[in-house]
Amino acid sequence: MSKLVRNLSSDYLSVSRTFSRVNRQGRLVYAYVEGYEDIAFWRGVLSKYETSELHFEINIPSRDDLAKGKKVLLSMSENCGDTMILCVDSDFDYLFGTRTAQSRQVNRSPFIFQTYVYSVENYLCYPPSLREACVRATNNDAYLFDFESFMKEYSRAIYPVFLWYVYSALQKKENFFTLNDFRNTVKLNYLELDNNGAATISWLRRMVSRRLQKLEQHYPRWIDKVQEFSNYLEGKGVKADNVYFYMHGHTLFDHVVLVIANTVCEALKLQMLDLIRRSDRTGTALNNEYSNYKNSLRDIATILKDNGQYREMELFQKLESDIETFIHRPINKNKE
Repeated sequence: MSKLVRNLSSDYLSVSRTFSRVNRQGRLVYAYVEGYEDIAFWRGVLSKYETSELHFEINIPSRDDLAKGKKVLLSMSENCGDTMILCVDSDFDYLFGTRTAQSRQVNRSPFIFQTYVYSVENYLCYPPSLREACVRATNNDAYLFDFESFMKEYSRAIYPVFLWYVYSALQKKENFFTLNDFRNTVKLNYLELDNNGAATISWLRRMVSRRLQKLEQHYPRWIDKVQEFSNYLEGKGVKADNVYFYMHGHTLFDHVVLVIANTVCEALKLQMLDLIRRSDRTGTALNNEYSNYKNSLRDIATILKDNGQYREMELFQKLESDIETFIHRPINKNKE
């Protein structure tokens, strides 16, 4: 481990703030996250709790080899305390409960805060927020697609292979069903807007069926175990119609939601351009209207990365409850 990380502790940070150029009054808590892209998300989470008596400062680990990520953070866990916390993606640790050494570490520590969904990206893809995101990207409020209904159908379609993928991860047999295999099975290559994507869902179900058949043929001894595991996962909140909360986040964002959102946005833009074309404007006025509209368009991926509607989610509120418990826990005066 890097010397910088090894020597970093809650006690050290509590003392070091004395030498800070900006020595804010009150309690200062240093929050360490997995990577640069996580800083904005956790700033949005923690800023709600800042007062004149409590401040958070979010950083990535300081290492001489520049390594970062969840494993680096967890290697720092024994040094956490009232002035140093870790903020991580759950991955499968929330679902695994106490079944693995890492999940026990994440779930039991009062100084480690997890997303509960697989990763930050799963929050950004919150289905009830997707229509508004497309409206903001295209400045067209026409209702063309039911995102929530489609995502439930998508979830039901991939549920069987999701169970196999999570179970293989629990057994540390990811090579039996790799992330790449899972991604290739559940990603969307296209979206048919007609009938709210029914044709796309039918195509996806065929892909899942083929993969499932191969898995059951190669690992027949796992069939009953996967079914039993599904009962356990249901107790953790995993249902056939909400798998998108718990699946690999980048797969969901890049290969599912962006495919859907880009297709819908393209249809909304074409619709608006057609309305402009059929207006009474002609010549320069028409060209100006086209230019004004096109200049108002925004990138849907950027908008989704700023999405904050997930705050109404039960899993996010569970995260907030953990933070509130930490804030109000008695401070260990002996370690100040």
